[in-house]
Amino acid sequence: MRFIEEVVVEEFLPTFRSLLAEALRERDLTQSEVAELLGISQSAVSKYVHGNVDRNEALLDHRGLAELVERLADGLAAGETTSVQALVETEVFIRELERGGLLAQLHEQRVPELAEYEGEFAVHDPDSTLRAAEQALSSVRRGLQVLENTSGFATLIPAVGSNLVEALPDGDSIEDVAAVPGRILDVKGRATIPADPEFGVSEHVASVLLAARAAGSDARAALNVRYDESIVTALSEAGYTTAEFDAEASVETGVAEALAETPDADVLYQTGGMGVEPVVYVLGPDAGTVAERTRELL
Repeated sequence: MRFIEEVVVEEFLPTFRSLLAEALRERDLTQSEVAELLGISQSAVSKYVHGNVDRNEALLDHRGLAELVERLADGLAAGETTSVQALVETEVFIRELERGGLLAQLHEQRVPELAEYEGEFAVHDPDSTLRAAEQALSSVRRGLQVLENTSGFATLIPAVGSNLVEALPDGDSIEDVAAVPGRILDVKGRATIPADPEFGVSEHVASVLLAARAAGSDARAALNVRYDESIVTALSEAGYTTAEFDAEASVETGVAEALAETPDADVLYQTGGMGVEPVVYVLGPDAGTVAERTRELL
């Protein structure tokens, strides 16, 4: 009886650590610095860097793993990613590979009977809600990293705060939307993210996204920024389709009417009303894309 966790320990970890150790050394970090970042000994770093470890060929050829290693190496080397953040992102990636991904395939190779399992419960469950939730949370984290590393983003945060949200593929309620608890705030000119993203913690931005989806938009993510005519113009000139909605109507009605007139809109905005701050909502297929679109404003 072999568990998938054994595949992680015996196949994934040596391959991942050796790739990341190599990438960090290529960025001129010392063996000691690499050891501290990875939480391993210097002798282990030496072993990884000099190829004295068995690596899984299938994992070496996995594009997603290569992209993860490069992203983490860049962030760790520049001091923009902490070891804890790197650990969390890697854990999410491992869970994805365990549920219908390469680790699930490697597990089935070791235990062929799993591939033939015909019970009601799919062991690796590639379409599980849990997997989709982890992917959404990971996507929001990546988008938040983009915003944190975008100089001047704080100037785009409205008085009510910003939030970066992403819905599950079939999400239709606030509980199906991942977001930042308490919103992103401008604290002394710096965008401050109070906590890791969770589901069900955004009411306003999530409501706008859900209303857009209910009205036919295929957007999965959204970010709100302060309204200014120049911001709307800049987004329009960048090739995005903008649509204004009525701030004094209900969110569902206002957004539905706007999208009825401009169904391909990927930017929604309202210019304010009685007690309502004017705001721009940037929509997109995922949180990372929305963050990158917003970065173009600066």
